Amino acid sequence: MKLALIQFNPVVGDIPGNARRIAERANDAAANGADCIVFPELALVGYPPRDLLVQDGFLDDAMCAAHDLAPILPRSATVLVGAPWNDSPDIHHSATNSVIVYQHGKATDRYDKRLLPTYDVFDEHRYFRPGNKPLVIDVASTTIGIAICEDLWKGIDVFGVSPYPGSDPVRELIEAGAELIVSPSGSPFALTKQTRQRDILLHHARELGVPIASINQVGGNDDLVFDGFAAVIAPQNNADPLLVATGELFTEQTVYCEFPIAEQHPAPDPFTTNPTRRLFNALVLGVRDYCTKTGFTRAVIGLSGGIDSAVCACIAVAALGADNVLGIAMPSRYSSDHSVADAIELAANLHFPCPTAPISAPHDVLERELHQLFETMGAPTERDTTEENVQARIRGLMLMAVSNKTGRILLSTGNKSETAVGYSTLYGDMNGGLAVLSDITKRQVYDIARLVNGTPALVASSAPPVPESTITKPPSAELRPDQKDQDSLPPYDTLDEIIERYVDRHQPPRTIARESGIDPKLVARIIRMIDVNEYKRKQLPIGIKVSATAFGRGRRRPIAQRYAPPTE
Repeated sequence: MKLALIQFNPVVGDIPGNARRIAERANDAAANGADCIVFPELALVGYPPRDLLVQDGFLDDAMCAAHDLAPILPRSATVLVGAPWNDSPDIHHSATNSVIVYQHGKATDRYDKRLLPTYDVFDEHRYFRPGNKPLVIDVASTTIGIAICEDLWKGIDVFGVSPYPGSDPVRELIEAGAELIVSPSGSPFALTKQTRQRDILLHHARELGVPIASINQVGGNDDLVFDGFAAVIAPQNNADPLLVATGELFTEQTVYCEFPIAEQHPAPDPFTTNPTRRLFNALVLGVRDYCTKTGFTRAVIGLSGGIDSAVCACIAVAALGADNVLGIAMPSRYSSDHSVADAIELAANLHFPCPTAPISAPHDVLERELHQLFETMGAPTERDTTEENVQARIRGLMLMAVSNKTGRILLSTGNKSETAVGYSTLYGDMNGGLAVLSDITKRQVYDIARLVNGTPALVASSAPPVPESTITKPPSAELRPDQKDQDSLPPYDTLDEIIERYVDRHQPPRTIARESGIDPKLVARIIRMIDVNEYKRKQLPIGIKVSATAFGRGRRRPIAQRYAPPTE
């Protein structure tokens, strides 16, 4: 039996387009001799469809498309396609997250997902009812059991332990006679969980004694990125299970595997690659698909000469091509000469234009008018963060004007470290349609800069694109004379550790201080800064999730709240 795992990039809601490409990919796989062809979870509608599932007519359209697929799929192969289903349209909350089995030109069976995740970015209990029975099918003398995503992962890839005590859909497939488990998935990328997912596949193969074949969706859908990880893990006699087939991450392709596996040779392990390279690839795919699927072809970025805008520009060039990227340098009276020079050098290295638009004149006018207004009101007139923020808002206004005039999407450049503690200006540098770096820390920003400088071909450059001075100079917003980030923040290594522990791992301040050795007073101050800036993050452009917990729909913190975690 020849298995084909299809790394497939659907467009959410494009049911006709997805169906057409499913048929094309399936027929290509059948022409290559595949007996069983497997597409990812909800491939027909794209994952996650979210509230489209409660839009009147959506499920009907999906089910009609599923019926219409049957005659255009290959008759020589069994094809498994993920789709929502609703047997009882008059009953509220009766849809299922299903896999439709096609054989001999007909839809012959259906498996309904049994474990429905409701944590992090998942909200499947809002839309689906769980299935209640296993399904095994026979293909070319091989009995195949079907498990959809969470049925296999059981939340262990996120929590480390299963939140479904007593539920084991995969074990039930073995009891039903399965000789091979196939698992279509829609599991979002997170750098910290990729190897854990591979280890779960290894565990299942070892414990169950049968091969495990998993196929994930690939592509970016809104804030989520999917890596497409196709893998076949085979058990070994008296040895650890072996990864015998796998695909390249973050790309559409078809992975084949023959059963029974006669000669078991290890396949390349995609998780042995540099994690920073995987992070870069995820962000590139996220930007490319967000723009492509929303209709944007070109982007504009404000270039400050700093590390964040430089890395954002590198990602944009890799995603959209240099011809589709525009940088704008907007120096103020406080900008250093090297900042403008670094911005222009970066753009030249990446082969896109970077006009200069100084903001000193509008800044002078606004300061003068505001000073008169404050005097009239009896408000303080001394310069403070108010005047600093005016500069960021002038830049934001100019960038949005360019976006409006040219139809380019404005890419916001703030990173997770600064966003966490509020080092960003509402209606200023937070402006934009996509926050590219909002889920990577300052340390990771520097890691990506060093990666692209060490491998400039990633951004179609023949020389290191990021100027060395951009990497080595102290970070600064340059909104007042001689300003440095570290004037009011701890070193980024320290800051990032507190953020990772508090935001991603949900540790209380006393645990952070005890385990990290960081001064408890500093921990408490940073956590206070994180908590009081939730209101800003609620107004942040959509960002690309690549960590365990991103600011956005996976972290639902109230703004008006007074809980203060104990510090001792």
